[in-house]
Amino acid sequence: MSRVCDLSGVRPITGNNVSHSRVHTKRRFLPNLVNVTLHSEVLAQSFSLRIAAKALRTVDKLGGLDAYLAKAKEDGLSERALKIKRSIEKKSVEA
Repeated sequence: MSRVCDLSGVRPITGNNVSHSRVHTKRRFLPNLVNVTLHSEVLAQSFSLRIAAKALRTVDKLGGLDAYLAKAKEDGLSERALKIKRSIEKKSVEA
């Protein structure tokens, strides 16, 4: 399982540990990924996603999964999130 957020596309980055004597050693900064179940009101369906905690706070701020995906750019989304976004857009146009 890769360490990539399904919604925001956040992935591990590299950097350095810096000791007291300023010796630099390589390290990885991993995103804070959590497994959550988010409900889509338009589709009346729940989806299990692995997203970063920051993305979860943004989903809450915007008012839910539907609003987040409506504003999200497609290049940062996973294939599964893109399918959900397109089906939400399709259902919204039909209604």
